[in-house]
Amino acid sequence: MIEQRVVEPEHLFFEAKRESKFITGSEAVKEAIKRANVDMAVSYPITPQSESMHLVGDIYAEGYLREYFRGENEFAVMSSVAGAAMGGVRVFTATGGPGTLRAFETFSTWAGARLPIVCAFMTRGVNSPLTIQPDTIEMAFMLDTGILMLHAETAQDLHDMILKAFIIAEETDVHIPVGVFVDGFFVTHTRDNIDITSEDIKLPPYNPYKAPVPVMDMENVPVRQMRDPFVMKSNFISYAAHASWQQEILAAAERARKHIHRYLGGLVEAENEDADILVVASGAAVSQSREAIGAARREGLDAGLIKIKSLRPFPTQEINEMTRKARAVIVPEFNRVGWLSREVKSAMDDTTKVLGGPRVFGGMTMPPELILDEIRRCSA
Repeated sequence: MIEQRVVEPEHLFFEAKRESKFITGSEAVKEAIKRANVDMAVSYPITPQSESMHLVGDIYAEGYLREYFRGENEFAVMSSVAGAAMGGVRVFTATGGPGTLRAFETFSTWAGARLPIVCAFMTRGVNSPLTIQPDTIEMAFMLDTGILMLHAETAQDLHDMILKAFIIAEETDVHIPVGVFVDGFFVTHTRDNIDITSEDIKLPPYNPYKAPVPVMDMENVPVRQMRDPFVMKSNFISYAAHASWQQEILAAAERARKHIHRYLGGLVEAENEDADILVVASGAAVSQSREAIGAARREGLDAGLIKIKSLRPFPTQEINEMTRKARAVIVPEFNRVGWLSREVKSAMDDTTKVLGGPRVFGGMTMPPELILDEIRRCSA
């Protein structure tokens, strides 16, 4: 292990010199965790995230993590990282597809217990017959669990978002879990040039005593899960306590907006946002959209792009303002149900100009020509 020194997040994120490496998305996860000053990682194999957690295990052997365990299954993993976070350590894990669904109960409890866990979700199909190919339908299920949700377009996004997620999650006025989602295989198992900092620097350690709820240690009773006896009773006070706490979790997600702006440069990125035709996308669909928009411009068509980086909190105001002048809004997705299209419509005053599609699912790729055809049709 290279001797590491602690630097401020702003230095690691924005100022430190970076070197380009030609690596996979899974290796980008390893490089992020190497610099994240993580105390513990817990893993269980599920394609396509298995390689990333295998590589995290390798850097544990090199001394970059204090503890590394394999769980009995995905539910056990997510329960274990919850216990670790309650004990006041910085913890990381990853899952995807059926693993996400098997552990689904835990994600809302993470948020309810105000645990700043960072989890990478490598998305894949969950429908029968099963596929290990990319599909983002599991993200639809995760939208209202209370966790923050970032969606990486590239391996560079994946690396940077994981590192920044720890700092955002641990802010006192936030302190809820962050899921960093990425389209499996399209990003995790392909190589790209990733700009990363030197191995000799890392983030400051997690300070659990800045948390808005007490850490569970030898001096504090386990109040994260059981604050007062009345919460277990069936009466008005119990209902009010639960309702107010759920509102607080939503408020914490809203307070995360300013930190996402600070570290990610905003919840969205836009190119030619005044165009007649706008493509609104997240994840790998953004890359396909870039190609389609480039081809459309060469044909003289006026098309622009809105890349959504944060799904929770959702950029409601930004989407509403950016799409107001557009004649049509195209929302390409790698899933069957069109959950992003629904989210976009919920943010807009005029939903009639939203085209929900094209959509591919079950692991299929999305040729840019599909998006280009929709741009042509909307421009006619």
